[in-house]
Amino acid sequence: MTHYIVSISRFTMLLLFAIYTLDCFLALRMNISKGAQTFYFIKQAILMFLMLYNATYVIYLQTKNPQVIFMAAIETVFFLLIFLIYNTIYEHASKSLLNNMCMLLMIGFVLLARLNLNEAFRQLLLAIFAFALTCFIPYCIEHIKVVRNYSFVYAAVGCLALLLVIVFGQTSYGAKLSLNLGFISVQPSEFVKILFVIFVASMYCKSTEFKQVVITTAIAVLHVLLLVLAKDLGSAMIFMFTYLILIYVTTKQPGYLLLGVAACVVGSVLAYHLFDHIRIRVLAWKDPLAVVDDAGYQISQSLFAIGTGGWYGSGLGNGMPNTIPVVTKDFIFSAMCEEMGVLFGILFIFICISCFLMIFNIALELEDAFYRYVAIGMGSLYGFQVFVNIGGVTKFIPSTGVTLPFVSYGGSSLLSTMALFSVVQGLYVVKKRQEARRHEA
Repeated sequence: MTHYIVSISRFTMLLLFAIYTLDCFLALRMNISKGAQTFYFIKQAILMFLMLYNATYVIYLQTKNPQVIFMAAIETVFFLLIFLIYNTIYEHASKSLLNNMCMLLMIGFVLLARLNLNEAFRQLLLAIFAFALTCFIPYCIEHIKVVRNYSFVYAAVGCLALLLVIVFGQTSYGAKLSLNLGFISVQPSEFVKILFVIFVASMYCKSTEFKQVVITTAIAVLHVLLLVLAKDLGSAMIFMFTYLILIYVTTKQPGYLLLGVAACVVGSVLAYHLFDHIRIRVLAWKDPLAVVDDAGYQISQSLFAIGTGGWYGSGLGNGMPNTIPVVTKDFIFSAMCEEMGVLFGILFIFICISCFLMIFNIALELEDAFYRYVAIGMGSLYGFQVFVNIGGVTKFIPSTGVTLPFVSYGGSSLLSTMALFSVVQGLYVVKKRQEARRHEA
């Protein structure tokens, strides 16, 4: 009986997620009425809870562990609390971004509960803690106007944090990523990337003259070099491409963009020849089966899992995602595709695209240049991180050890991504306040 329920649930989950994804884009249509938008947003919340209860029931049937139901109850209260806070305190917040954040969190909780219940419970506690810390960010953005005045402070703090990782960081899979603080392990690059965007935005909102471009680029390159020295290739790519987007948007000079791309190509070639860690990852990317017993094992298992799941997946609990090393962190997308289906994975990518488009849409409507650049930078960070993670696990690009935002296990990644979305929500609230003032005038 359990087997039939699991088989049916994969199709019901896919159907619910497909309707949710469609509603994401229907709610973003031009000239849609506020009432219609509200209907879509309420419908999305209901679909999310239905998916949560569907998955919880399936996992409970297979594990007979009451902790699964207990976690689902806490998650329900947690999501209702998020909706309550944003609907009462931040009435002008983006409901589309809010729903997507909760949906991505829910998918992460479900996958982690299937893969490792202890990690799932810790992730839930981390999410509650992260929301408690970041829910004040929109209020601060709306009421504090001096953030842009400390450009070099952001750069100094960011570079110092990355330097500390090089000196004192823990090595994980060939790269220095985190600092062990005794009771907790922190990955500074996850937070430095937000400071990096604010630094660049604050520099270019003051001036885009050649001298300012040189100074800003030199400091940006320093960030990237520190990440390369730590062998954190994934974060280096995200910083690099985010800066290229920002320099093009702020200066409107395609020459700077072309020079930046050329410098990236040269830097990538040099890094390949200088670091064994990078050569191994490129080798595993080129032909993972040739080195399947060593460097190519992880990516080979990832591809096997995605291929085995097929379009509709094997169903929660019916796959073997735990054969993939570090599956709860870097390769959780592979587990998603194996048990929930490639179609589910494609819909997931569309949800991420809708987040990216919404953030850029907010940026384009902001009047203040600093806020506009910050929003573009945040959208670029999010978009590139999703691309680098999914590209790595599907062998589109070499694997870089970057987590999938909101879904992968990890406190630093979860907290930084929640902070990123909170910053964007704050900017959206600012935009709506500006529109309200214009209508009153």
